[in-house]
Amino acid sequence: MAGHYSPAFRVKQNGLANTFQNGIGDNLPVVTRTFQGPSVSGFMRPVRFEGEINNLEVIGEIPKEIDGTFYRVMPEPQFPAFIPNDPWFNGDGNVSAFRVKDGHIDFKQRYVKTEKFVREAKARRALLGKYRNKYTDAVAFIVRSTANTNVVYWNGKLLALKEDSPPYALDPDTLETLGLYDFDGQLPSLTFTAHPKFDPETREMICFGYEAKGEGTLDVCYYTFDAHERLTELTWMIAPVCGMIHDFGVIFPMIPQNCDVERMKAGGEHWQWNNDIPVYIGVLPRHGAKGSDVKWFEAPHGFAGHVANAYENEAGHIVLEMAYSKDNVFFWWPDKDGKSPQPGQAQCDLVKWIIDYSSSKLVLSEPEMLINDDMEFPRVDERIAFEKHSHTFFCVMDHKAGTDMAFIGPVLGGGHPLFNGLGHYNAKTNKYTNFFAGPRKLTQEGVFIPRCATAEEGDGYFMALVNDYESMNSELVILDTRNFSQPVALVKLPVRLRQGLHGNWVGAADADGHPSKM
Repeated sequence: MAGHYSPAFRVKQNGLANTFQNGIGDNLPVVTRTFQGPSVSGFMRPVRFEGEINNLEVIGEIPKEIDGTFYRVMPEPQFPAFIPNDPWFNGDGNVSAFRVKDGHIDFKQRYVKTEKFVREAKARRALLGKYRNKYTDAVAFIVRSTANTNVVYWNGKLLALKEDSPPYALDPDTLETLGLYDFDGQLPSLTFTAHPKFDPETREMICFGYEAKGEGTLDVCYYTFDAHERLTELTWMIAPVCGMIHDFGVIFPMIPQNCDVERMKAGGEHWQWNNDIPVYIGVLPRHGAKGSDVKWFEAPHGFAGHVANAYENEAGHIVLEMAYSKDNVFFWWPDKDGKSPQPGQAQCDLVKWIIDYSSSKLVLSEPEMLINDDMEFPRVDERIAFEKHSHTFFCVMDHKAGTDMAFIGPVLGGGHPLFNGLGHYNAKTNKYTNFFAGPRKLTQEGVFIPRCATAEEGDGYFMALVNDYESMNSELVILDTRNFSQPVALVKLPVRLRQGLHGNWVGAADADGHPSKM
């Protein structure tokens, strides 16, 4: 594995650390020694746990055919921020691994040892400033990554991802940080998506980076690596505005949160909600494309959430299924007048756009509504990624289910989405079923696990973390997709895991950590 992990971080970081000790730290901002604010209170108060707990308590029975590991990552600050109202997105990446085999489950958790984490541990205080704003840092960093947004398996290693920087590689068994990962020097962009996609047939990892040549740039870089980790496709594009492209499906939906470097230099936020622009959706041929081939379609103004899937239909048109809101889901980054919805007000719906790439008309109409319950984090059976799918799974907030928000509210902690259940939508039957976690519980993002390699699409299990606000600990729920409303197993953790961002299932039988095409 020599050559895969860039030595630049270690060399430059040591130099910067010496500089810090020799004087940069003399005029550091005053910091508090305790966590303060809604995003670090209640259930969201950092636990800062590293370690392992084997043979977790199981209520019910974990099906024997479940064999693999559920990896997920959460932002969890090592130290209190010196920036007031620091958003929860800015915490250090802390990776959890749930290893399931023969009906038993073991748990392990480690921080990603980023440059930020290592240098702050040495200084015993926070040094990083505002989210994605280097002009507010206490010291200069080479790589500002918190590695806290997603964790994926790639050819024998885990990659901890943050979309403003290269990945960090981890050992998938020990969760030890191996170092920055640059694909053996092939990484073409300064940034790397938090949502790479994996082709179940070709075994390619499909990637992109926005602000790819630096902060505030319009550059978007699309690239792929084949099963042997060789760079194959590479296309540079120019976006219409500098906006956030968080998720994609070889389709690039842009959230109208815009970057302004001058605002950042003045101490402002990297992102600001822009009410005056549409949701731009970039469409590019997957293979052999030039930058001039991209078409930026204009969808109605709103928030482009996570992508379930994108594929070509029988007519050769592109079907894009995703979460979509008419309002600003990232309410902690308001518009220029400081206005944003209250937490929980910006509802996301499961929607579908059909896009004709050959059309000269680049303005899209309102999408087709599939589910109008408040939802997010859609997942499909990844064995049919990039092909027509029928089953979509997601988090959902059922306002009629009877969640006891009067009890949850005082211990909730702020700044994160609220979901009280999990949903399953079958497009073939137009049937929608959901699982309600309980009156004093909320759910996090889940993962789909096929029952076996040859199972029909959507036949298997769905696994997700649950926040229990009575015990103030976490649970892991396992649902059978054949009877989605009732769990087959509930796994109890003796620790509390804050709201995570993303994670993935890695089956023990999968050749390279990802399921093969059906």
